[in-house]
Amino acid sequence: MKSIIERKLAESSAVIAATAAQSETVSRMAETLITAFARGNKLLSFGNGGSACDATNFADELTGRYERNRPGLPAISLNTNTSDLTSIANDFGYECVFERPLRALAKKGDVVVAISTSGNSPNVLKAAAAARELGLTVLGFTGESGGKLKALCDLCLCAPSTSTARVQEAHITVIQILCGLIEDAMFPDAPKAH
Repeated sequence: MKSIIERKLAESSAVIAATAAQSETVSRMAETLITAFARGNKLLSFGNGGSACDATNFADELTGRYERNRPGLPAISLNTNTSDLTSIANDFGYECVFERPLRALAKKGDVVVAISTSGNSPNVLKAAAAARELGLTVLGFTGESGGKLKALCDLCLCAPSTSTARVQEAHITVIQILCGLIEDAMFPDAPKAH
């Protein structure tokens, strides 16, 4: 069992290290979000399964706190309202669960974070297409190929792996880095939490 654990940790570390080749994309994502927040706009995030957890974590770290005691930033995960999700899925179909609330909540200047390890989740694609139609900036998080989502994004981080687990590990690592970059840029004098 120990050798399996060591192999999995090595695989994860290798994918995360290889993601560093996309540091310019991550930097541009951070700048995009910092500019949007500075202008009073918000982040709207969404994904399925583990990507839903990542989308929610991103919004939580921004509205709550990442490492600094500072004011909350406007970020909404479209995954968290189960009443919305189930009523929309029931009435309009599962492919509409993110697109409908996105259209209801988004304003010009907002930034959308669409997360899909395959890049081909129909409900994520439908919401990303709606965001493009509304003129919003779309930041994508996908796996190695980018899937269909990549073409709908202004910026897309394609984690260099075909393993869902390794892709999700790279995504959450980059999301945490983005939270730190945003806090440090916007609240440099805010004290670090203990």
